[in-house]
Amino acid sequence: MLSHKARYALRALVELAREPDSRVTAGELALRADAPRKFLEAILLQLARRRIIVSRRGKFGGYVLARPAGEISFAEIIRAIDGPLAMAPCVSVSAFRKCEDCPDLAACSIREALLRARDATARVLEAYSLADSLAQPAAI
Repeated sequence: MLSHKARYALRALVELAREPDSRVTAGELALRADAPRKFLEAILLQLARRRIIVSRRGKFGGYVLARPAGEISFAEIIRAIDGPLAMAPCVSVSAFRKCEDCPDLAACSIREALLRARDATARVLEAYSLADSLAQPAAI
C-alpha cells in the first residue's frame, strides 16, 4: 500500500512539474499538495538527497525538479520514499532477502504470485512519469 508520505511526494512533484521554470516554496507546495508543511519539508529533504529535486535557500529560494518531468518515474519517487516496490523481501530486486518465516525459497507456494505482482507494478510505475501525470485531465 502506498504510504501518505509517498502520496504527498507524488503530489508535490506533480506540482513542481507544472512549473518547470520557476522555484516553488515548501509552503506553496504544501498548500497545493494538501500536505502538512513540516511533514512535506522532511519529504522534500529526502527527495533532494536522492537528487530528484534541487533546493535553494534564501529570498529567491524554493524547489525545482532536478531533471525534466519526463525523466522522473513514479517508481523512482515511490522507491525514494517508501523503499522497494515488492510486497515481500524475497521478490525484491533492490532489497532481496529470504523471508524470516520461509523454510525454503524454491518451494514457496506464494513467491511466484508475488514476483508477478512486483513485475507488473514495476512495469506500470516505471513507465509513468511526472510528465504523463500532467497530461491527465484534472479531477473535479
